Order: sequence, then structure tokens, then C-alpha cells
Amino acid sequence: MPHTKELEDFVTQVRRDILRQVHKVNSGHPGGSLGCAEFFTALYQEVMDYKSDFDMNGIGEDLFFLSNGHISPVFYSVLARSGFFPVEELNTFRLINSRLQGHPTTHEGLPGIRIASGSLGQGLSVAIGAAEAKKLNKDSHIVYTLHGDGELQEGQNWEAIMYAAGNKIDNLISTVDVNGQQIDGATDQVLPMGNLKAKFEAFGWDVLEVKEGNDITKVIEGLNEAKSRTGKGKPVCILLTTVMGHGVDFMMHTHKWHGVAPNDEQLENALAQNPETLGDY
Repeated sequence: MPHTKELEDFVTQVRRDILRQVHKVNSGHPGGSLGCAEFFTALYQEVMDYKSDFDMNGIGEDLFFLSNGHISPVFYSVLARSGFFPVEELNTFRLINSRLQGHPTTHEGLPGIRIASGSLGQGLSVAIGAAEAKKLNKDSHIVYTLHGDGELQEGQNWEAIMYAAGNKIDNLISTVDVNGQQIDGATDQVLPMGNLKAKFEAFGWDVLEVKEGNDITKVIEGLNEAKSRTGKGKPVCILLTTVMGHGVDFMMHTHKWHGVAPNDEQLENALAQNPETLGDY
């Protein structure tokens, strides 16, 4: 079992990083980022097998593709604190000529970023291609993806979901962040998606649900269970239930903090709820 206290401290620091990044430039997407802090921490600190030296070819290592790229603050924080680039570079978030743009891009060569993911709905298609390449290369490593639940309203996802099952892409684990919120409101009000588990299963996927997506231990257990289901002829989906804005009481359970930065007073309040653990940048 991983050192839970150390991982929880890591998560808390990631939340501080998220808040400070978006506050500094009064721009960004804190809500979904805060809700996914446990997922990214579990993936990069415990579960994924990746090389210390970033290589775009990705041969001989697990790969991760972020499809809902607007939650870049959490991605950047975890990449930096996992050694991909200096933590101090988080200070450049969303600044002109920064490698840390609001939506991840590849043209500046930021380690850890494999695709530009500003447009929603495209990440799974790219990940399937990478997973097929691994099969052709006789590379037994796994390809991971993350998607927003609202993102699944994009039709390209369902073409990719159908393709992955039809072609037995069984070295793929796709996680859906089920927080029930998107930019315009609750997903059930904007465009209800019904029973996602039944939908993925109907398309031929192996599906598991992690109902406590903001419990680091449960997330690690879920990811490890998903790994045990790979290589059996079906792609694997994790439906991860999280709370948007988790860890900051006034940001939780609402779409209003999807893309709004805290002001000075709100930042102070939010940081007080997440005391410094690993050192700010």
C-alpha cells in the first residue's frame, strides 16, 4: 500500500499550485483541475510506468493523453512535481511565449505533453493510435487517457469508443471524470448522457466505477484494477466520480468555477484550506 500521507500531502500542494496559477493571471480552469488532483497524483506518483527522460516516441513506457486540456493547471503541477520540468516554471502559466499555455500545446516542447488538447473530443482517437503503435512494436505498456463527462457530448468520442472495442484495443485505459458539471451548468441540464456504464458496455468496453474519485487510495485501487483487466480483448473504461472544485468549500458542487479565477481574498481563503506541504514555487 502506498504512503497515503505523503500522497495526500502531494495532492494538497497540487491544489495550491492550481489556485496560484490561475489567480496570478486571472485566467484558467480551477474547478475540474481541483477535482482531478487525486487522479493525476495516483497516475504519476504510483501507477504509471514512465521514463525519467521524456521522449515523444514513448517506446517502452506507459503513455498518458489528456483530452480535456482545459484542466492544464493540475496537469502542469503534477508534471513539474514529478520531475518533468522545474516547479518554478509554473510561474509562467498562460503568459505570452510560455511553454505552459492555457491548453497544452506541443510546439514549445514541454516535457510530458504529447498532444495539443484545446479542442475537446479528440484525445481518445490519438490515444488509440498510440495504443495500436505499441501493439505493432510489441510494446506491452499501457496507454492512459482522461476525459470530462461533458466532453462525451462530442460525437467523435463515440466513433473512437466503437473503433477501440471493434479492434480489440486492450492496452488502453480511458478514465472519465464524472463530476456532473460543465461550463454552462450541470451535464444533466445541458445535455443528459444517460447511463454511461451501460453505454460503454454496449459499445464493447470493460467498465469499472470508482465512486470516491477524491480518495487517493480508492483511485489507486481503481487504476490498478483497470490494469489487471488489460490484455483481455477489450479496452477498459474507468468512470471516476469526483467533485468539481474539491478541496475548496466555496468552489465545490457548482459549474461556476469551471473557468473563473479566484480574487485575492478568495485565494487566501482557498489556500488556508490547503496548507503548504511541499513548498510553493
